[in-house]
Amino acid sequence: MSFAEPERAARRFGGRGGARVAAVAACLVLGFGLVGGAVTGSWLVGDSQAAGSRDSFVAARSIWHSVPVDQLFPTTVEGQGAGPGGADRTWTRIAVAPDSGCKGAFDPLLRKALAPVGCQRLLRATYTDATQTYVTTVGLLFTKADASAMASLAKRFTEEKLDRRTDLMPRPYGPGFENDMRASWTVSVLTDAPVIVYAVSGWRDGRGVDRPQPAEEAMETGATTAPAQAGLGHEAQGLADRIERALRKQVGPYAKEQAA
Repeated sequence: MSFAEPERAARRFGGRGGARVAAVAACLVLGFGLVGGAVTGSWLVGDSQAAGSRDSFVAARSIWHSVPVDQLFPTTVEGQGAGPGGADRTWTRIAVAPDSGCKGAFDPLLRKALAPVGCQRLLRATYTDATQTYVTTVGLLFTKADASAMASLAKRFTEEKLDRRTDLMPRPYGPGFENDMRASWTVSVLTDAPVIVYAVSGWRDGRGVDRPQPAEEAMETGATTAPAQAGLGHEAQGLADRIERALRKQVGPYAKEQAA
């Protein structure tokens, strides 16, 4: 909606007398007042969708100590169409880390990159595929940040491609899954929750990897690296996506419960 500027309105009725101008000005003021009142009213009432998003964001921050681990990291995860060529995947959980801080969980440069959002709690679990050929650690880092800080970090990861740098790979968890076995990984900074979801995959037989490759690149058609040919990019990305879905599935009901 647009309004004539007061000066233009006065000129338009300039030959009809001061009373007419005053009346027009009064109407304009009244019009602006009504619009302002409507806007103020919308702020006071609040947009239910925005409020719901805020409630979910806040709820997600504390869900780690309120939801059973089996609901965040199911013992078995089905990945329909998650493998190369749309093949189905099934992952079985083989290890769960005690919930902890972030000390020792990330390489130094990744720890520095994540520092702006802080670390409230870190949850991790490791899975193997149905053939027990691969292992994948998936993590949920619950930050101390607000929505603005999460959006800022997500933007930085995207613009600077931090999720593709081999010196910013997450560390694995679990006996037998060592740092030099990391083959592919993914890091996702959520903007609607104070959570960072990541996963890192490798071979279960203990072989080292000279050239790890980010999941997004390893999943590209025609990729010929060892991680790509083995489908380890799909292992990392597919499992991270399903764990993120499991988290989101819990946040909605938990937010409503907290608001009740």
